Amino acid sequence: MFRWLSGSAEAYGFLNGNPRGFNYQQKLNLVNVKLKWVKDKVLDAVIAGERDLRAVCTLVSIISSNPQCSVPVYHLSHCRGQLGLPHDLKISTFVRRYPTIFYEFHVPDSGGTLVPCFRVSPEALNLHREELNVLQHHRKDLVDRLCKLLMLTKERTLPLQTIDQLKWDMGLPYGYEQSMIPHHPELFSLFRLPDDRVGLRLLFWDDCLAVSELQKNPGLQEKENIKNGCLAFPVRFTRGFGLKRKCMQWLEEWQRLPYTSPYLDASHLDPRTDISEKRIVGVFHELLHLLIQKKTERKNVSNLRKPLDLPQKFTKVFERHPGIFYISRKSDTQTVVLREAYDRQQLIQKHPLVDIRARYSNMMQQGFLDRSRGLYKRSISAGSEEDGLKRICTDEFSDYDYKSEGESESHFLSEYESDE
Repeated sequence: MFRWLSGSAEAYGFLNGNPRGFNYQQKLNLVNVKLKWVKDKVLDAVIAGERDLRAVCTLVSIISSNPQCSVPVYHLSHCRGQLGLPHDLKISTFVRRYPTIFYEFHVPDSGGTLVPCFRVSPEALNLHREELNVLQHHRKDLVDRLCKLLMLTKERTLPLQTIDQLKWDMGLPYGYEQSMIPHHPELFSLFRLPDDRVGLRLLFWDDCLAVSELQKNPGLQEKENIKNGCLAFPVRFTRGFGLKRKCMQWLEEWQRLPYTSPYLDASHLDPRTDISEKRIVGVFHELLHLLIQKKTERKNVSNLRKPLDLPQKFTKVFERHPGIFYISRKSDTQTVVLREAYDRQQLIQKHPLVDIRARYSNMMQQGFLDRSRGLYKRSISAGSEEDGLKRICTDEFSDYDYKSEGESESHFLSEYESDE
């Protein structure tokens, strides 16, 4: 079935507008190959604790954006949809786990009842200030990656709810729809979708951005593959992964199939072919490269089928190509990791936000240990220390016009369209 691959460059005549070659391409069926899932402890360690870290960073943004730099516990309860915490875990319980990040105090309500309130510690506020400086310094990179995300879609549009699911992974600031989008009216436009949701549309196509990560690294490809347009993906397997000879032969032949850029129209490809599958792999290879830690939860991409113009069951490519993607099952979810981006547990290309998040994680671990040893007071009075914390919340945060949770809650997705 794959004999045509070993021929000369003329065998790929469809790449040069040869109708005969194009028709022959469409006759290639999707080979039914199943590769086993093998646990990768090294990459699993990258995922461990990620959910708590995301929730902590989101809460820091919410609390520090409040004019008083503190919020009552009932306000935080409205933020559950943004945090991704288990439904049976109280937010107050979660916040109290990390006393180095959050301080608890009590204030009387109108009836005189003491109400728990939380604010961010001075150390965490300073770290948050550094994070905002990093976001400001790398604003162009954020804008370019958001443009590329929209360029991957068929209509150059996405609902804000869908972007919100990828917001943490892309490194977009909290409240990006107010703090970033309005500053680029030449690139982005907010509009109302037919289902009454808010969507984001790309207004300008930049050919310089429409180059995939695989195309940027020709040095990793064989000259003959570059000439024929048959770029191969970097492949790594879990240590001890046994690949049968039949599967290895299929993978080698699949790698020599033509590569279709994820930024090009692929409507001519038959979804029942291996060539179409290679295009789908290319789409997610590029998507994961747009994320600062080259990973995301599987559910975050399950509702991208229609915007990306993909066939049903499209996320099966993650399982069929374990040498390109690893599916971690840590933290009660499935997380897709791009293997080539990691050298053991370390990112090969590290975004500055990754270091900021690592410092948050260290603070969380220290606070969790301190709390277990009883080295902190659960409650502190709302006196002079609170006033000092308020003074730390300076105008440096005013450049990021964040909405409160109550205002932005409607943008977050409560359900996603599964492709399975």
